[in-house]
Amino acid sequence: MRRHGLPEVVRGFKTYSGRRVNAMRGTPGTAVWQRGFYEHVVRNEEDLNRIREYIAENPLRWWLKREGESG
Repeated sequence: MRRHGLPEVVRGFKTYSGRRVNAMRGTPGTAVWQRGFYEHVVRNEEDLNRIREYIAENPLRWWLKREGESG
């Protein structure tokens, strides 16, 4: 049995799910996912909580940055 590294697994997931999303939307070939990803091993509860906080707050940071650039 061949083992696959995390980059290969993520690429496969993004390819499969992107095609399914585009099939449902009727938008073949349209980008669904951003390019690349940040790989990090969660080592403890503190690390997990920090990542959860980042994920929860990131949309607001993105919006504030975008608003600051347009104004």
